[in-house]
Amino acid sequence: MENKPISIGIENYKQMVDKEYYYIDKTLFIKDLLDKGGAVNVFTRPRRFGKTLALSMIKTYFEKETDYQGNIVDNSSYFIGKNIIKAGEKYTCHMGKYPVISLSLKSAKQPDFQMAYTSLIDEIIKEYERHSYVLCGNVLSEENHDRYKRIMSRKAEPIDYAKSLKFLSDCLKKYHNTGVIILIDEYDVPLENSYFRGFFDKMIDFIRSLFESALKTNDSLEFAIITGCLRIAEEAPSSLGSKRPHQVNEVGFPTKLEKTSLSSQCQSIFTGLNNLEINSILTQNYAEYFGFTEAEVEKMLKDYELEEKIPEAKEWYDGYLFGDTEVYNPWSVINYVKTAISNKNPLPKPYWSNTSSNSIVRNLVEKAEEETKAEIETLIQGGIIEKPVHENITYEDIDKSQDNLWNFLFFTGYLKKAKEVLRDETIYLTMKIPNREVRYIFQNTIQEWFQQRLEQANLSILYTAVLEGDCDTFASAVTDQLLECISYNDYKEDYYHGFLCGLLKGCKGYRVISNRESGTGRYDIVMRYPSARGKAMIMEIKMADTFQELEAGCEEALKQIEDRKYDAELLADGYRDIIKYGICFYKKECMVKKCQF
Repeated sequence: MENKPISIGIENYKQMVDKEYYYIDKTLFIKDLLDKGGAVNVFTRPRRFGKTLALSMIKTYFEKETDYQGNIVDNSSYFIGKNIIKAGEKYTCHMGKYPVISLSLKSAKQPDFQMAYTSLIDEIIKEYERHSYVLCGNVLSEENHDRYKRIMSRKAEPIDYAKSLKFLSDCLKKYHNTGVIILIDEYDVPLENSYFRGFFDKMIDFIRSLFESALKTNDSLEFAIITGCLRIAEEAPSSLGSKRPHQVNEVGFPTKLEKTSLSSQCQSIFTGLNNLEINSILTQNYAEYFGFTEAEVEKMLKDYELEEKIPEAKEWYDGYLFGDTEVYNPWSVINYVKTAISNKNPLPKPYWSNTSSNSIVRNLVEKAEEETKAEIETLIQGGIIEKPVHENITYEDIDKSQDNLWNFLFFTGYLKKAKEVLRDETIYLTMKIPNREVRYIFQNTIQEWFQQRLEQANLSILYTAVLEGDCDTFASAVTDQLLECISYNDYKEDYYHGFLCGLLKGCKGYRVISNRESGTGRYDIVMRYPSARGKAMIMEIKMADTFQELEAGCEEALKQIEDRKYDAELLADGYRDIIKYGICFYKKECMVKKCQF
């Protein structure tokens, strides 16, 4: 086949087809939506797993698109040869039959409430302008005509914008005489951003009003699809009967006088919705429509004559389990294949790690207690951990317990389900890191955290011990640091090597040199004063299989220093005050022995 170009970051379905980009056909998503018939469908998936492109495809298929003059735009050509056409007339009869409201909330990622609020109003106004053809003729009453124009010209009251989606859907139904489809993308971006920026209370009031009016008892609604990374729970039963005092905030939305938890506020976004269908990564339905299946990835690699890359792609980018469906990270696969087309031997890269700050992993690492540190080490070494799963967690819940943080990591794609069990009416998941790409994120985060800790730590006791030949204090200081740290390399000798180099590089006035030839071999670490009038230290590192073998490991290291004449270069440079250290590690224990020239 003639290879099509591969798009990076294209989230517009029409653009994918118009420019003939390689597209993995997900149009049977439409068939499942029609078969299952959910009124309000919420899809939660990790970032960069194709949510926005899926909504764009759905919009293109269902929308009775109308230009500003009221002329119908035929979009049927965008589905020629696609799987949904092969599904038959039962489904194709819905093509181009419904007005669609499409709203992305991702622009609300702003530093303060007013900027975030204004960004959301801008998006709402764009939809009003896109559907401004409803102002033609006499479909709307004079009052609704004027209200529509006030909203579009930014002259309406705040309450009008809070109810703007409901009002727009009413106007569209009157014009088209059919139900309206509402698509809301990245619905949790304003909530996540406002929580971490400190204006959650204000944002939740607006989002709640916007959603309630559009999705609850809206007679103009055909169906709605909402996408995001995290589920925002339904109203908690304990708060259904609470009364809200009639007070408004600075932009005119109702707010509570009494202090309430962010959790209960966040839950009340979907107050009273009994037609809500949640589809998370634990759900069996729709599992194959976000991300690439194994068969799709293998076909893509074969299409570009990259069959030999299938095992590597699987090792790096596979491993997710949505319901019971095995899924690859689509963003990483696309980037990997595009790179491999021009370079047949590319090094696999953690493409997904560069698409956000990975702050949730950093939060876990920075706040880890001893048990959590051990669990992180287990995961990085390929092991599993077991945790209760809470699908209803909210942003306030992140810091309430380590279990909640593990849940956030799971639902946002940093961990995968290995097994699911029900115990004492609670669902428990055994979880693991899905692939090498995510393992890299954990390792890189730990490295950054370790460097920050070193910059803040007072290691003067360690440096004094090293320079003065105090082996017991040297070993004790290193052990203390190991106990505080998280291993990301399964306690291999090169891990200890890098760890010790990181500790010693802060010793002012001394240069730390690693893995350089001297005598008849390569020493592990040398510390040397810039002038031969100062001291120099040679360090050889060993790793023991048991605690009892630590001393023998130190002796073996010292013998290697002597046998291979690692001091040859230092002696040639005029150094005479040389300390030779044999250092041995067992897990998080360190022992140091010396001989001095």
